[in-house]
Amino acid sequence: MSAPLLDSPLPIVAAPMAGGPTTVALSTAVASAGGFPFLAGGYRTPEAFAAEIEALRPAAPAFGVNLFVPSRDDDVDPGAFAAYAAELAPEADALGVALDPTPVFDDDRWEEKLALLLARPVPVVSLTFGLPDRTAVAALRSVGTRVLASVTAPHEARLARDVGVDGLVVQGPDAGGHSAVHDPAGYPEPVATAELVRRVRRKVDLPVVAAGGVDGPAAVRALLDAGAQAVAVGTLLLRTDEAGTSPTYRRALTDPAFTETVLTRAFTGRPARALRNGFVERHRGSAPAAYPAVHHLTRGLRQAAAAAGDADRLHLWAGTGYRNAPGGPAADVVRALAGV
Repeated sequence: MSAPLLDSPLPIVAAPMAGGPTTVALSTAVASAGGFPFLAGGYRTPEAFAAEIEALRPAAPAFGVNLFVPSRDDDVDPGAFAAYAAELAPEADALGVALDPTPVFDDDRWEEKLALLLARPVPVVSLTFGLPDRTAVAALRSVGTRVLASVTAPHEARLARDVGVDGLVVQGPDAGGHSAVHDPAGYPEPVATAELVRRVRRKVDLPVVAAGGVDGPAAVRALLDAGAQAVAVGTLLLRTDEAGTSPTYRRALTDPAFTETVLTRAFTGRPARALRNGFVERHRGSAPAAYPAVHHLTRGLRQAAAAAGDADRLHLWAGTGYRNAPGGPAADVVRALAGV
């Protein structure tokens, strides 16, 4: 039996949802119910990220933060990128925004965020979008932080083990939002999360947090029975009182016009599971595999869509269990999922 990876009374983890849904209030509510909260470091400035961490510390002695590992795919074909920008021009025109056809790449200020976490350590850091070198993992562990790597397949789990992480977040393809697949040009294998957990545990002897496709307490129990120590949920927290989910996004999650989720790279250049809307239908097959360049290309368009209440052009990240996402206090969701 592996040593406990996360210090929380209940085996429910609030997944980090970058871009707004994860808030200090949400994390505090999850911790108060006995769950393990994560803050999302992605897309945050180091200053804002630091402020959220310090605001959460008094309320949650056990918590984690998530970082995006910088993409090394900066060789996008400028012609293909420009063609995609031209394809999106009518979408931008409809919202009164302009698109820049020049690819923009950044590292989400990785080094600054890493330095922050070394100077002011947190209990747990999870990593998404690939793996850093062993030096970064060792540095975090040297200050007492447990390091988790997000993986979507056994071969990724072996690579994560080899860089020295303490545990794994095993993400199935039914998870909402970005897939953690290490190759941004690929898509995760279509496999049930419980089966994926079993496959990973047969190959790698590290403790596991399971994520993806959780639609209620029965799914939690199945993942724990498959060998996970804890289960991460994101979509089921999107409509809670404390989540920072935009009104347009909240309404879409219960709108009968949206009938399914799909994996698409149309919004950011990386595979992500979202409600199937018009934007996905019109551009699902043409976006280049270029993250974060496509993310930067569409960011203003997506912000304008949210402000305008235009769910047809908004990235509506959602896992397959989205129909079961309840309103009300997040603490109630955590306790219900844990069966207490």
